[in-house]
Amino acid sequence: MEFSPLLIACLLGALLAVFIVVRAVRIVPQARARNVERLGRYHRTLAPGLNFVVPFVDRVYRALDLREQVVSFAPQPVITEDNLVVEIDTVLYFQITDPRSAAYEIANYLQAVEQLTVTTLRNVVGSMDLEQTLTSRDDINSQLRGVLDDATGKWGLRVNRVEIKAIDPPQTIKEAMEKQMRAERDKRAAILSAEGQRQSQILTAEGDKQGSILRAEGARAAAILTAEGQSRAIDEVFQAVHRNDPDPKLLAYQYLQVLPQLAQGQGNTIWVIPNEITAALQDISRAFTEVPNPVMDAHRGGRASGQGATWEPDEVTRTVAARASNSAPDGQRE
Repeated sequence: MEFSPLLIACLLGALLAVFIVVRAVRIVPQARARNVERLGRYHRTLAPGLNFVVPFVDRVYRALDLREQVVSFAPQPVITEDNLVVEIDTVLYFQITDPRSAAYEIANYLQAVEQLTVTTLRNVVGSMDLEQTLTSRDDINSQLRGVLDDATGKWGLRVNRVEIKAIDPPQTIKEAMEKQMRAERDKRAAILSAEGQRQSQILTAEGDKQGSILRAEGARAAAILTAEGQSRAIDEVFQAVHRNDPDPKLLAYQYLQVLPQLAQGQGNTIWVIPNEITAALQDISRAFTEVPNPVMDAHRGGRASGQGATWEPDEVTRTVAARASNSAPDGQRE
């Protein structure tokens, strides 16, 4: 089968047209941008979506990502103010804001940002000692972000954040810091233990104080009640004695009952019988003699009624006195 020259020309023309259309149409994804050079000079930047260029005249470069990018740099040795070398690992968050500047103002913006970050970090940390470096990460991040944002603005970049991931001091410094931290923990533990013992002793003393106060109040209340009871008992006895008006006979009898109890004391080495006992014995004797008794009457019969009677203790009186004398302990009678 033979093709005519016209048909071949038509096919070639169609293929050329398709090729030209393909070369003229550019589709840019969202959050991307592509620079276009016309005859070797920057012409424009293609926006996301469908774009048309002039084939064989316009040159379209690779797409630039306009989203925020995260770059982690390798740990860099930095010398602090107190001449200690620390390894600092940083993370940079940046975004392309001007695709033209990012493509034509700097050859490799990632390498430039990395070197600028290292240089700025050494300048900032070099003015701090190790303790300030470990405790001032927010200040370091703020200073780094300010310097990088100002320097990268002309490159079409915007630095959003700079974070320090790790600060590694030398091994000897780590060991010294661990010892210091251990000593601080031991110190805090000792302080807490001492505070606990102090609180325990205070609470124990407060408890003893309250217990002593309560016991003293109880003893005072008991003494008051005992005194009130004794006072009321004495008052009742006193009122009963005056109300009943006892005669000397009853009092003498009670006196004789109490007499043996007086002689039973352990400290009584001498027992002195007062004269009141003789009077009490006389009253008891009279009490017995007043009772009608034939024996007593016969004993009195030989005496004249008008003569002065001299009393002599009879058998009953002598018996009572002997019992009172025998009830005293040995060595206490006199």
